[in-house]
Amino acid sequence: MPTIVAVSAELDAFYQLLDNAVSAQQLIKLVLSKYQGTEPLKQIQVKPVVLKGQWQLSFVYKYQTNDVTRNLLPAAACEEVRQLLGTQFFAVNLFSSQAEAQLSVSKKGKVLYQLKKVQTQIPETAVSHNRQKQRFLTLQRPYLQALGVTDAKQQLIPAMSRKWKQINKFIEIFASALQETGLSQQQQVHVADFGSGKAYLTFAVHDYLTNTLQLDAKVTGVELRQHLVELCNSTASSLELAGLHFEQGDVKHFKARGINVMIALHACDTATDYAIHMGIATGADIIMCSPCCHKQIRPQMTLPAVLAPMLIHGIHLGQEAEMLTDSLRALLLQAHGYDTKVFEFISLEHTSKNKMILATKRKTPRDNSAILQQIADIKQFYGVKEHCLETLLQAPAAHE
Repeated sequence: MPTIVAVSAELDAFYQLLDNAVSAQQLIKLVLSKYQGTEPLKQIQVKPVVLKGQWQLSFVYKYQTNDVTRNLLPAAACEEVRQLLGTQFFAVNLFSSQAEAQLSVSKKGKVLYQLKKVQTQIPETAVSHNRQKQRFLTLQRPYLQALGVTDAKQQLIPAMSRKWKQINKFIEIFASALQETGLSQQQQVHVADFGSGKAYLTFAVHDYLTNTLQLDAKVTGVELRQHLVELCNSTASSLELAGLHFEQGDVKHFKARGINVMIALHACDTATDYAIHMGIATGADIIMCSPCCHKQIRPQMTLPAVLAPMLIHGIHLGQEAEMLTDSLRALLLQAHGYDTKVFEFISLEHTSKNKMILATKRKTPRDNSAILQQIADIKQFYGVKEHCLETLLQAPAAHE
């Protein structure tokens, strides 16, 4: 015989608790169990989600071999629980930011109800079904419209979506490095961005430092093409962005002093070495490079016999030369007082130039003898006679 559940004060109290938790968006989780039916169903788990900006409840029906999900609006969700409890499911556990409740129905229809008052913070993941990634910048910034990233209504121009993702990813990495080095706590920060181009990132760095961190920032964009220098200076001036300036020049000849952050993205071949050298020479706390082209090392490489069958293919040889070049750069940075990471800057889906070398200045010195030996061993293994960055770093000592 089916269980007959009579209307009771306990059921009324539970439903009132459920309605209040849902209406106040305080529900964390609800679990319906003790299923009595013909399907291979074990339980239903209910959690809040936000879909297209609307708070809803996601019902996950846990079958023996698969899960089925239904998303319901609050009123429909509460009604669904009422229809299921006491007919197909005979136990329920509710967790909200204000209370925890357990209700069960015996075979004779008796309702047992327990309630405990709590104070629990709702976890962000409880409503993060399609939560957008954290953005360090907003589309409402005037410079984005001036640079053609957004339109007159401050909406993202579809063709600029990849650039927008690149900008945000870069600022995410930049923000983490600022925090790690303590620069985010300083009053003044000086940034130099070499090869700034149309300066999407340069403007974004200035905006993050001045508007988000409220720092006194001096940001200098260095670009070889004079017309871009004039365009960016005109844009910065029209937006009255104090501390943002652009100069004509290149990384090989620019005289830098007192730079806290050195940025060089897509500096071709040895231009990356000159940029890293400048960062080390000026004592930068952060060096951020995204290398482009690796021409210097490749002609020098003598292929070890065991690797020859792999590296006879041009694409593999190019990848090996790239890895070798950037590995030596990372080791040389470590040997000169930096902690270094080499990682994918942004997915290949968005740009083919996706590697970043990030170096942050160490607060305590290290014994560099082992690192220097590693550099020597790698060069010997591949038959490399000269690495541009190593030569630049040794040059001052040669004149002393």
